[in-house]
Amino acid sequence: MKIVVDANRVIAALIKESTTREILFDKNIEFYAPEHIKNELEKYRNEIIKRIEITEEEFEILLSLVFEHITIIPKYDYSDKMTLVKAETNDIKDIPYFAVCLAIEAT
Repeated sequence: MKIVVDANRVIAALIKESTTREILFDKNIEFYAPEHIKNELEKYRNEIIKRIEITEEEFEILLSLVFEHITIIPKYDYSDKMTLVKAETNDIKDIPYFAVCLAIEAT
């Protein structure tokens, strides 16, 4: 099964040991995300670190572990799909995720 994961789900997995984290580590599921997900997570880095009371180093380790299970799709692999999905959503933040869905579906 292929699933495109958004930044909110990754943040949820980082913040707490939960079903979300468990699912992200399921080896029977292939996870994908647009490359800008890392920039989205970077915006919330300090907030996450404070909330779960870990060091910068521990955050990097946790983030690395999560991203071992997510294939990052470069923008050039889905940018041609973004025009197609722009008309289908009102939330511009979702466009790259929908475009990745179309890109991985084509593979």
